[in-house]
Amino acid sequence: MRRITAAAAALALVAMISAAQAFSPDELEQRTIERRAVEAAIWGIPAVNYDLMLQEMLTKTKGKVNEIVYWSRPLDWHNQTLTPNPDAIYLMTFTNTKDVGPIVIEVPAAEGGSINGNIVNVWQMPLEDAGPSGADQGKGGKYLILPPGYQDKVPDGYIPLKSDTYGGYALLRSNLASHSDADIEKSVVYAKKLKVYPLSQAANPPETIFTDAKDVFFDSTIKYDTSFFNSLDRIVQSEPWLGRDRVMIDQLKSLGIEKGKPFKPDAMTSKQLQAGIAEAHQWLEAKYNTEMLPFYERGRWNFPTNPDLMKAATASFDEPDAYPVDIRGLTYSYAYIGIKRLGAGQFYLISIKDKDGRTFDGAKTYRLNVPANVPVQQYWSLTAYDRETHALIRNMPRASRSSQIPELQKNPDGSVDIVLGPKAPKDKDANWIPTDPKRDFELMFRLYAPTKALFDKTWVLPDVTQVKK
Repeated sequence: MRRITAAAAALALVAMISAAQAFSPDELEQRTIERRAVEAAIWGIPAVNYDLMLQEMLTKTKGKVNEIVYWSRPLDWHNQTLTPNPDAIYLMTFTNTKDVGPIVIEVPAAEGGSINGNIVNVWQMPLEDAGPSGADQGKGGKYLILPPGYQDKVPDGYIPLKSDTYGGYALLRSNLASHSDADIEKSVVYAKKLKVYPLSQAANPPETIFTDAKDVFFDSTIKYDTSFFNSLDRIVQSEPWLGRDRVMIDQLKSLGIEKGKPFKPDAMTSKQLQAGIAEAHQWLEAKYNTEMLPFYERGRWNFPTNPDLMKAATASFDEPDAYPVDIRGLTYSYAYIGIKRLGAGQFYLISIKDKDGRTFDGAKTYRLNVPANVPVQQYWSLTAYDRETHALIRNMPRASRSSQIPELQKNPDGSVDIVLGPKAPKDKDANWIPTDPKRDFELMFRLYAPTKALFDKTWVLPDVTQVKK
């Protein structure tokens, strides 16, 4: 029996070697390009995610780097960023220190309003949070973004943020008391107290330029085609190589992406790049479907990202024995912005399946009972997103319901029933989130300024159930 097994193993090995030898040099080259394109996509998603948002601002608005682009009303489906919050006033500043040196982001004190802000580098690694739950603790602060390798003394009165990339951005949410016109206007006025300027002009800062993007179709969803690699090339050309990523230099070179050289893939390379990005997309979808971590045991609400990623990001991805590239790629395929203190200013729960484990179908009707006494100091909200794009569902009159909505109907016990489906329930329009009957969807439950009861799970958010007809 042992002889037969050994002989069979030997034959199998010979067959494997023969199969490998059957590839021509050209075929081996093509297979290498496709394999490396898959890995480059997973590795590069955070930076590509950033670049897509930057390019939308530069090409579709009058906004420029080191200014502020904002939305003067709560977001609707025209904002096609990944899982945005339609219950706040959004502002973004894309910063770049390469030509002007350190950049100041000045956040006002939480008086008459408040900011939930997150400042990141090109790789969306969190540099600092801003506002009441950030470094300034609501007192206001001057956040100073320093270029890579900056050695000069930092002046007094600033919160220094050491970045290893020239580019980066800050997502700044001006909180709303409600969705009334008066409260929206108040939130916008407060938000415009934000300032962005070079440190070199701090003695007499120029007026910060604000560009309103409320009517712009702002689409930064991940494009799983060869344009992905155009974005990746822009990052390679404009940013320094980080020590942890130097292994990717030759990997990308084999794809035609090389610092100092134009990216001009030929027809065959483009074909393999397309095959690679398509496979990466399938891989990410499979991971999203099967590897999200439940927040409650055996429940359908998941952590917003794997705690291993949060730990690595807090350590600036500089842990000696960890670099969770796969988890990072997965996370930035459905969301954006790195948060330094997740759970302080905000926390998120994600659900992609109903109580019975079925994908949310936009043609069906669902119900979420939000128990009374939601553990938040600010507000809670439920938002529906397109399952395929992870953006707000297109052509819907609204995307969410939140505790900021005064007309929200409550049950006698203080709980709230939110209904999701293609048609508004009778007499409960205020509690309805519309869905597209031709599209699957996913959900995010947001808790702003969450309290202890969320994390010790004495307050539990039930799973979403399908309403049987």
